[in-house]
This record gives sequence, C-alpha cells and structure tokens, in this order.
Amino acid sequence: MKKIVTLLLFMVCFCGLVGCGVKPVSDAKINYGSSSIYSEEDMNAAIELIKEEFSTWEGCELHDIFYSSDDEVNEENIAWMNELAKGQNLSPDFTQCIMFKSNFHSPKNGGGAWNADEEYTDWQWWLARTEGGDWKLLTWGY
Repeated sequence: MKKIVTLLLFMVCFCGLVGCGVKPVSDAKINYGSSSIYSEEDMNAAIELIKEEFSTWEGCELHDIFYSSDDEVNEENIAWMNELAKGQNLSPDFTQCIMFKSNFHSPKNGGGAWNADEEYTDWQWWLARTEGGDWKLLTWGY
C-alpha cells in the first residue's frame, strides 16, 4: 500500500512539474503571412511579446500565431492604439500598429476568464510602436 501511495504522489508531482501535457509556448506555429510593411524581424519582436504574455496564462496551450494583414495598419487603428496608450499611462505617440491572431486551448478545468476545455480561435493581439521602436502589447481578445 505504501508503494502505491508513493507512486501516486510521484505521478501527481511529476504532472505538476511538466504541466500535464500542455505544450510550451515555443512549440506554437508561426505564420508570417505576407506584408509589404513589416519584416519577419519586426514581426518576431512583436510575437515575442505575445508569447511572453501568453506564457502567464496557466493551463492554456498556444497552437499558432499568425499575422492578420497589412489592411489592419491604418490611421484609424493607430489612433485607437494611441487612445489605449493614454489609458495605460503610456506616451500616445505611436505611428505603427500590428495585429496578430492566434488559436489556443483553455485549461481543462477552466478558470479565470476561460471556459473549461475550449478552443479559442482568431484571438486578436494588438501592438503598437513609434517608427522602428519597440513594440508595446496594448490589448488582446475578441
């Protein structure tokens, strides 16, 4: 009996350490799409911020991240990014924006804002920067 209890305890601890099958964020597939505005290097800098944020979402599994399109890079969205910046006490002087989408799976038991064991598709990630500067992740969701 003692061996069984020890084995069960080991399995619980092991699953807790490895995340019980949740793939690491680094395994997510990246689709850069086609852009005449941003280079792959520009996109990678933004994607790193997305991955950094996503990695704090306990139990969620990121499947992929993909560039939306150059159509989202417009004056209206840049103005929206600057409004969000004001609300976050950031300097609202952004001149560029970028939007990615992602697909991910929520934790099996739910928690926080997530429905349990559900697939989330086309989740949006909005970032902005001043020409050639560092990206700031300003908002995400539907």
